[in-house]
Amino acid sequence: MQKLKRQKSNTHKIWRILLTIFLIATICTLGYYVLVWTGIWNKINSTQKIKKLILSMGFWGRFTFVAIQFLQVTILPIPSTISTLAGLMIYGPLQTSLLSLSGILLGSIFAFWLGRTFGRKLIIFMVGKETCQKWQKFLNEAKFSFVIMMLLPIFPDDILCLVAGITDMSWRFFSVTNLISRPIGIFLTCYLGSGKIIPFDGLWLIFWIIFAVFVALALYISYKYQKEIEDFLKKTFKKQR
Repeated sequence: MQKLKRQKSNTHKIWRILLTIFLIATICTLGYYVLVWTGIWNKINSTQKIKKLILSMGFWGRFTFVAIQFLQVTILPIPSTISTLAGLMIYGPLQTSLLSLSGILLGSIFAFWLGRTFGRKLIIFMVGKETCQKWQKFLNEAKFSFVIMMLLPIFPDDILCLVAGITDMSWRFFSVTNLISRPIGIFLTCYLGSGKIIPFDGLWLIFWIIFAVFVALALYISYKYQKEIEDFLKKTFKKQR
């Protein structure tokens, strides 16, 4: 009798999860087609178009920019670089950094919540089975490397936030990592990308070459010495607890 009840309970949970995933998938699909049908999608698939859309919103422009930064983490298939550059053209590095930080942090938390609440099937639907398996395996084996991955610009931050939700990573660790890494990455992107601090011409080109070599070297070291870095971060984090 108890076995039958457990089976019914498990069946009910499975159907509830499938129904939830179906509803979310339907909403996302309908949302995309609404964006296409209304012409909004054609206004947000390039830097210049996003800039034009934000300027057309007047007072609501900043709210629109934050919303775009929030949605690109999970729903809108556009790189954050495109929307961030649009913000830089309008608001400059400081305002763009603060507005981007608001939208992207909220989007990251929402992405983690989606993974933690609805599970692996939803993440596979959103990012693909192979991508999900690859990053889930990596984060399960090297959770503390997540800190470095969120700092370096090469890794897919948005996908990592989604997949992190289906690993054993805690809310606390995820939140602290984002609160530390996101501001650093966003402010560096905005201020360096604006060209106001370090121009993209003259002798400054030497700096950019050195910077590119440094990033490539950091990626190589983080890959080659992954286990050593992981052990160091584990020890550091445990000491602070």
